[in-house]
Amino acid sequence: MGTILVRRVDTFKYGPFYFSTEIDEMEISKVLVEANILFQTVNDLPILPEMASSLDEDLISRSIFGTAAIEGNPLGEEDVRNLLYKSSERRTSRTSERAKQEILNLSKAYEIVAKITSDDIEITEDLIKNIHYTLTHGIEHKDNIPGKYRNHLVKVGNPEHGGVHTPPKIIDDIRNLMKEFITWINSPEVTKLDHFVQAALAHYHFSLIHPFGDGNGRTARLLESIILHSAGIKYVPIMLSNFYYRNVDDYYWAFSNTIKAVGHDTSPFVKFCLTGAVESLKEIKETITWFIRKLTLRDYYNFLRQKKGISQRQHDLLSLLLDYGSSFTHQDLHTEEPFRILYRKVSTRTSTRDLKKLTLMDILIAKDKVYSLNLKMLG
Repeated sequence: MGTILVRRVDTFKYGPFYFSTEIDEMEISKVLVEANILFQTVNDLPILPEMASSLDEDLISRSIFGTAAIEGNPLGEEDVRNLLYKSSERRTSRTSERAKQEILNLSKAYEIVAKITSDDIEITEDLIKNIHYTLTHGIEHKDNIPGKYRNHLVKVGNPEHGGVHTPPKIIDDIRNLMKEFITWINSPEVTKLDHFVQAALAHYHFSLIHPFGDGNGRTARLLESIILHSAGIKYVPIMLSNFYYRNVDDYYWAFSNTIKAVGHDTSPFVKFCLTGAVESLKEIKETITWFIRKLTLRDYYNFLRQKKGISQRQHDLLSLLLDYGSSFTHQDLHTEEPFRILYRKVSTRTSTRDLKKLTLMDILIAKDKVYSLNLKMLG
């Protein structure tokens, strides 16, 4: 007996609703293979705990900024980082309390996601309601009760992004569809799919139902994160929201085009989500590779110093460049931070010799009188 790709559910007022795993494999196969190869590559890269901690902090703040910004939160990326990791900012920021509360709620919701580790995680209504409660608790909204389904009309999208979708509006239909959604998302026909595809389908169908008065987009993206995180996929779950924010027009178009697709084909939205996974994995691969390269170069500079291949001052200059990563001119050594302190008692003639030596050793690259580290000198 073949797998049922499209499941029809009849409702009281809305009419038929369709849960679909119909996907054009030719359309998504290339990007899906790329996502899985990149995931395995990233998964095999070594990373020290302190690096992982720093990386997580950066990615979480960027992700929270992205998913909040999609919904209109006015806080900038640096504002979000300060709010999450600098307690004094919570007292002094002039931004509205609502905007700040949305960010803090998202941070708490990500903590829930981080605790989910089992590959056998089962999505439940209680889990979804808990996520929604966490996201919207303490935020006034006349049509939203945290953790409770709505019983009124909402609209999703706009004409500029492919049209407006009207989800089910009465609570009996929403309750029924959410029960069907839970059964479907945990069914063999869905759980046997690739985790990236499964997460995208959960994101899409939950958004179609739109069961809450507010916070549906954030909840959908957190649900997607839960599925990916529980599958052991690192970093991508918290990076996708930033990708969606950077490509918000395409995000809404992918949703609208999937609604209008013939035969309930979910390929447009699934492919968009997979593209986000690929871009996120490429970014994280480059970031981790840079961490590893930085460690290797630091060890190499220490080796050169121990063997007296470079002076202490030259070693310190290279260490500063590793930490700050900026290009510089000869004059910058004597006038700009952080180099000025190191070269405050050094003549121009001596600093010229430093630059010439490090360039001849291929440690520095010189172009148009601007110097920078040769990050690939060790291959």
